[in-house]
Amino acid sequence: MENTKKISVTGLILMIFTSIFGFANTTVAFDQMGYASILWYVVAAFLFFLPSGLMFAEYGATFKDAKGGIYSWLEQSIGEKLAFIGTFIWLSSWIIWMVSTSSKVWIPFSTIFAGHDATQTWHFLGFNATQTVGLLGVLWILVVTYCATRGITSIAKVSSLGGIFVSLLNVVLFVVSLAILLLNHGRLAEPFSAASIIHSPNPAFVSPVAMISFIVYAVFAYGGMESMGGVTDSLRKPEKTFPRGIIISTIMIGIMYALSIFLWGISTNWHQTLSGHNVDLGNITYVMMNNLGVVFAQALGWSPHMALLMGAWFARFAGLGMFMAYLGSFFVLIYSPLKSFILGSPKKLWPAKMTTLNKAGVPAFAMWCQAVIVGLFILFISFGGSDAQSFYTILTDMANISTTFPYLFLIGAFPFFKRRQDLNRPFVIYKTNFSVYTTTTLVLVVLTFGIVFTIIEPLLEHDLTTAFWTVIGPLFFGGIAWLFYDIRAKKYPHLNKN
Repeated sequence: MENTKKISVTGLILMIFTSIFGFANTTVAFDQMGYASILWYVVAAFLFFLPSGLMFAEYGATFKDAKGGIYSWLEQSIGEKLAFIGTFIWLSSWIIWMVSTSSKVWIPFSTIFAGHDATQTWHFLGFNATQTVGLLGVLWILVVTYCATRGITSIAKVSSLGGIFVSLLNVVLFVVSLAILLLNHGRLAEPFSAASIIHSPNPAFVSPVAMISFIVYAVFAYGGMESMGGVTDSLRKPEKTFPRGIIISTIMIGIMYALSIFLWGISTNWHQTLSGHNVDLGNITYVMMNNLGVVFAQALGWSPHMALLMGAWFARFAGLGMFMAYLGSFFVLIYSPLKSFILGSPKKLWPAKMTTLNKAGVPAFAMWCQAVIVGLFILFISFGGSDAQSFYTILTDMANISTTFPYLFLIGAFPFFKRRQDLNRPFVIYKTNFSVYTTTTLVLVVLTFGIVFTIIEPLLEHDLTTAFWTVIGPLFFGGIAWLFYDIRAKKYPHLNKN
């Protein structure tokens, strides 16, 4: 009877696929590297996603009763201080995500009504488009925080509807792309060759440094496996189910990403569609969906007017799905990671106000502090003199680096976790020191190369603004965490300083 309540391999695969696969990741990949992104996504799948997922499964199974999530994993492996700093940086990745999304959310919003990204034409009281979107981003974070602190979380149900729309976007991409391929007698809009698997059509990703830096985009596309580590106790025969689920999911998601990127090449010629100044990493999904509709109508032999109309409706469909997905996820992520970290770490580390929950059961004061930090970051970036392309590139790179950086702590702590002889380990994949250290080293090298080259690439291009904002997130929040911990440790000397 108990087994009927446990998650099967199929159930686990569906959970992983839903949590990890992102439709927008495929459009960003095609924009940045064209067909060449396929290679990097495959590399990231087998050198990051698979080995790290199995590590997180061991963490999750061993500390299944811990309330602090990844903080508990790190604290039990490398000590309280490094755990606090590492988890603080992990929290900062969600803060940077909010910085990015608070501005990007207005693109699908405008697309719903205009049929294309209209934000680049928005102006307010003499502010340019980038600054106007930045101000709207601040307004967004303030309104969402206000609602969330009052317990208005029912709107998070919208995310399930948004998830349905995003899933339908994948169906539309596959069906329409194959129809275009048949109608055009097998002709691709973006020519495919052996060279295109290695070389990017994007001049910004031609140099070896830029190409290696793309690994961060690929790793970001597979991010979130650490959240799956906590479900091992709910699996049917976890010692067999989890590795099978991870391996099958790695192959499936890798194939899906590779196939989706290839399918974009059926309708999208990179130089004709994506090389213009009106295309950026914020609106790339809607530009490519619009183009998919136009090319489909052209393949059907429809008039130019009908082709443009179909393109606009394809873009509106994408805008509606992405906007609702953003809306729903924001109302959860604005308090869930913050609440988990603050309540999972020792209360002595925090001022009383930070850990106090209001009547709605959320840390309202901490959430308003978070909102102020997010708002300041948005204002600093949007008023920093960047155009729309640079603005969304900075936001995307910030989000990628901030999301990738915490994995250095989680992966680096794994050998220390394995050294513990006093732990009950119901689930073990890495059974020898050789497998532990080899896998840890391999994943750390992949992550470090991607992060370092992402930072170096804008420096080589003398783009100091992008370089600064790309790296400032983890360094700023890591420094804040280090200083904050030391100050609290002086007040409470018994805190572990390992």
